[in-house]
Parts: sequence; structure tokens; C-alpha cells
Amino acid sequence: MRFSSAFLCVLSAATAAWAAPAATSKRSVTALSATQLASFAPFTQFARAAYCPTSKVQNWQCGQACDALPGFQPTLTGGDGNAIQQFFVGYWPQQNSVVVAHEGTDPLKFESDLTDINFFLDDLDASLFPGMTSAIQVHNGFAAEHAKTASTILTEVKKLISQKGAKQVITIGHSLGGALAELDSLFFTLQLPSSIHVKAVTYGTPRVGNPAWAQMIDSKVPDFVRINNEKDLIPIVPGRFLGFQHPHGEIHIVSPGNAVSCSGDDDADDSQCTIKTVPNILEGNILNHLGPYEGISIGTIFCN
Repeated sequence: MRFSSAFLCVLSAATAAWAAPAATSKRSVTALSATQLASFAPFTQFARAAYCPTSKVQNWQCGQACDALPGFQPTLTGGDGNAIQQFFVGYWPQQNSVVVAHEGTDPLKFESDLTDINFFLDDLDASLFPGMTSAIQVHNGFAAEHAKTASTILTEVKKLISQKGAKQVITIGHSLGGALAELDSLFFTLQLPSSIHVKAVTYGTPRVGNPAWAQMIDSKVPDFVRINNEKDLIPIVPGRFLGFQHPHGEIHIVSPGNAVSCSGDDDADDSQCTIKTVPNILEGNILNHLGPYEGISIGTIFCN
């Protein structure tokens, strides 16, 4: 995956000035078993499928990703990968769940890169996130991208819940798609009945909001997982010195077959978690952003 030079310059500036805040509680890591790691494979394949042409996703004939998830029923696709990130919504009978997946940043589509680099913290849209105070702020570019499709996707999600009797909504994405999935996780929690369980699984996600945002995700979306691969540098930006913070749920793939669950929000204390592994972007590896996530690579070039 190739990012624009402007994007990398912003990342470098953002991380070079970072200084770690004092730890407020003792951190810990827990090793994941092979079975636990393998359980994420279906979600990884959904994230991979989001990069495939919508014409192939509509018929669920997108190659290895679609083949790995037989029986999935896509009902809505959209986006062009540039002005609007590609997405799909559908029903997953094996889990009696509605799945919403978003494409990540395509380096060949410059406008997508601009969504990443022109940023500041801004208030949530009250019409999409009712009841949230002005203390909760998120990346303005991610929020604007999310708002383009939020209402359309919500209508489809509600329709599928009604038609299929689904009890769970799973929001999934990689890179920028992971940021959109993180926004979705709170959006669906606020917009759907409390009887609907909301789950989020994201990959290589940049920071989305401020500490108040992270705390809101912690409290409202307990079933939240963000998976980082080895020395991927994207999860360490935008910098914490800019007021951004990840929520809970980090799983860090240290090496193939070896992953840990990191406690708390944005664990900067444990050597096996992302911040210690990648203290700045010069020590990161952008190729790790593509994976492989336990044998599955994500990105447009892996859609086959």
C-alpha cells in the first residue's frame, strides 16, 4: 500500500511531537490462544471484501473473501472509493447478524488521502449522535465521511433487523474504514433498540476522537475490538499530543501466531502493545498495515 507523501509528512509531524501522559492505572497484556486468533478470520474477510468492486460484492462473488463466507446475503452496496468510501450491508445467517463493512483508504484515490490529512477535532453531529455533549469530539474528516452514508446505512440496517429478526449488528473496517466502523459502533448503539447487540471489529485504525470519545466507546460499546498488525504505523496517528485517544479493545499481533490483548485505552506501557512497538512512524512499517492478519491481507490488491 502506498500513501501520499503529504500524508506521511503529517504523520511524521504528528508523532515526532508526541509525549506520553502519565499512566493512571496499571496495564496488563494477555496472550491470545490459537483458537481465539482464528475466531477473527470471518471479520477479517469481511474487511477484505469491502475493498472489492461493488459489482462483485452485490453478487457475493468477490473471490477468496466471499468464498470464505458462504451464505452471506449482501443487500446494499455503495460508494466509489473516492468521494465516498465503498461500503456494504447484508445479513449473515450463521450469526443472525447484520454486517456493515467499510472500505479503507485507497492510495490510488487521492481524495481519500485528503480525508486523512485535513483534520481537527470537532463536535459530533447531534442528529446522528443524540444526547452526546460537546466534550466528546472526533476527527472532522472521519465524521464528515461517516455522515455521507450514515442515514442510508441505518435505514438498511433497520430493514434487515425487521425482516430477518437479527439480534446483532456487526460493524467492520480497515484503516479509514475502521475509523468509520468505530463511529458506526456508537451511532448504531444510540440509534437502535437496546435489545440489539452492537459489535465492532476494526483493523489498523487511526485514532478517531478525544479521550471523552474513547470513554464513551468504552461505556457504550463493550464488545469492541481493534486489531493492529506488528509495526503498522497507522494506529499511532493522529498523535495523542493533538488530543486524540484510542478506546479499549486493542489486540496486537506481535508476530504471526502470536498476539496479545492490551488492557485499557491506548496502552503505552506494555512492550508488546502498539505504542511501545511503534514509538514513532520512522520505526513503523507501512506494509504491516496490509497484514497479513493471521494469513489474510487486506487492500484493493488482495481482492481476488
